[in-house]
Amino acid sequence: MSRVLPILFNMEMVRAILDGRKSCTRRIVKPKQFVGLLPDKCKNGIPEKFLEEKKVMFKPYCDMADAELISVAYKAPCQIGDILYVRETFIQAAAHIFWYKADDKPWMSQGLLWKPSIHMPKEAARIWLKITDVRVEKLQEITLDGIRKEGLSSMTVHVGDMEIALEEWKLLWNSTIKKSDLDRYGWGANPYVWVIEFERCEKPKGDNYGRLKK
Repeated sequence: MSRVLPILFNMEMVRAILDGRKSCTRRIVKPKQFVGLLPDKCKNGIPEKFLEEKKVMFKPYCDMADAELISVAYKAPCQIGDILYVRETFIQAAAHIFWYKADDKPWMSQGLLWKPSIHMPKEAARIWLKITDVRVEKLQEITLDGIRKEGLSSMTVHVGDMEIALEEWKLLWNSTIKKSDLDRYGWGANPYVWVIEFERCEKPKGDNYGRLKK
């Protein structure tokens, strides 16, 4: 059964979704989901750390690639078929009327007290996404097509200049990471990430509440 889950996007990415440029997002596989790199030695096919945490049963996983093992050993933050509602910076103008900062309308006053996306209620959501694929990759495994799906649309990305497109992606990725976390989650650290692909959809009539892990 599919679930309805929230997901946060900044204004730039909200605009990319609205423009039809963005159909994919990457989210870090954090330590609470996966601790560091997989150890070299396994016991009965399972890394010792997994055994300690009792995350999986004894199965011959040692022949699997690291990303495949993570996919099996740890539950993904969302599944194919789940519905995401986008939380974005907003303000409630009146009962059941919401404005969104990403729209940047000329009539929007500079003094508006915008509320952070984390506080946006479900009833204010205007963007709904259906998950079409979820997988694990190393951050630096991204392709030119992957960069396009992430919403980057500069001329260099459009014409296929991978070297420059990759630099643009690296800058964008690092801008979303706290400075204190760059050593662990920045481009240079090449962390494992959940690659979540989606398509726009209508708001579902019935909800099964849940939460999308960051």
